[in-house]
Amino acid sequence: MVDDRERTYNESYVQSIGKDEPERDFMEETAAEIAEPVRRNDERGEEEADGAGLGWLALALSIISLFIWPVLLGAAGIIVGFIARRRGAETLGAWAIGIGIVAIIVRLFIMPFYS
Repeated sequence: MVDDRERTYNESYVQSIGKDEPERDFMEETAAEIAEPVRRNDERGEEEADGAGLGWLALALSIISLFIWPVLLGAAGIIVGFIARRRGAETLGAWAIGIGIVAIIVRLFIMPFYS
């Protein structure tokens, strides 16, 4: 029998082993492209930049709400934080939401005991 290292899929090989292999039509060499894929600037890149700006705004509102107008600025920070998260600023939006909630909870449940 023919050594597998010198196996070729031509008619002489098929005649030497005495049977026709169904996979021989698919055993051909193909190559993948080496070039880097084309990158486009589409709306998604601009959307993420918009989300980052909203995320910083939400975080600023939430931090300011720790000192003045906790219910109003905290609620605004939470709302803008949700919008920022939907536009791509996941971390900034989450922090803004968390700090806004903390500011509201401190004002409504803890500060009345110290007044």
